[in-house]
This record gives sequence, C-alpha cells and structure tokens, in this order.
Amino acid sequence: VTGASFVVFNGALKTSSGFLAKSSIVEDGLMVQITRETMESLRQALRDKKDFRITCGEADTGDVKEYVDICWVENEERTNKG
Repeated sequence: VTGASFVVFNGALKTSSGFLAKSSIVEDGLMVQITRETMESLRQALRDKKDFRITCGEADTGDVKEYVDICWVENEERTNKG
C-alpha cells in the first residue's frame, strides 16, 4: 500500500510496449501509465462510481506484482471539503 498526495493517469502507453500498465512514484505522488483502452474503461468506471483495478507489469509474463486500485468508500468524514 502506497499513500500519495496526487495521482496522474497517463493514457499514452502503447500496446506494443509489452506492458499492461506501469506505475511509478513521482515526487510525493503516483503516475500510472495505461493504454488508451484502459483509460476509456477507467473514465467510465469513474462516471459510474465503480471500483476499478489496473494491473501493472509486463504483458508476456504471468508474474504480476502491482495493482492500482481505485475504490469508492462509504465513509466521507475524512475527505477534503475544500
């Protein structure tokens, strides 16, 4: 589990790169590079307020080590009101 001040979703990852998705820590945030198709699915999930999982790692290997989970929560007491 990684805490971050911000998250950037970059939808420019090419399918030919050999990766499902890539995540990296940038300053005090997280950058997630995803394909255009995954970006479209993520946008729809956000519109529908549905949880969404991005699997990171190489497409060819079965060794997936990272997931980026976007989860909607019931408790909104700790959200930033500003």
